Amino acid sequence: MIPTVGAPAPAFTLADQTGTLRSLEDFRGLPVVLYFYPKDDTPGCTTEACEFRDAFAGFHGAATVVGVSPDSVESHAAFSAKYKLPIILLADPATRVLRAYGAWGKKTMYGKEYEGVLRSTVLIDADGIVRKTYANVRPEGHAARILDDLRALRS
Repeated sequence: MIPTVGAPAPAFTLADQTGTLRSLEDFRGLPVVLYFYPKDDTPGCTTEACEFRDAFAGFHGAATVVGVSPDSVESHAAFSAKYKLPIILLADPATRVLRAYGAWGKKTMYGKEYEGVLRSTVLIDADGIVRKTYANVRPEGHAARILDDLRALRS
């Protein structure tokens, strides 16, 4: 289940694309855009990551953008390098954080049901409180919507 707005965001520690361990606590002081995506270097996930990259100037100094998928550190490193992504990508192969944030569950594709990443985003304020959640995210235009909501949150 996606965390409740107004509740503390679930704590986590995962390795980023450089192998450095990152915890939610490390990002205190700035809002965090925590987005969950299925797989590196696939069409929708690339669109979403590149939109965050292209809008990065708007996020810089206003929020930390963090992507999470079950892919490995090595996969994240290659994906980040290929598309010159200035965002943090966290590896969650055990799906613990994905599950804690309600971003892992049953979905249907091509008539078959399976478990996987549910594309979603959680906007967390500078104090670690969930301020907005986004379920069933469409990659196109998502970064712009988040940036608009972040501006509204700050005013």
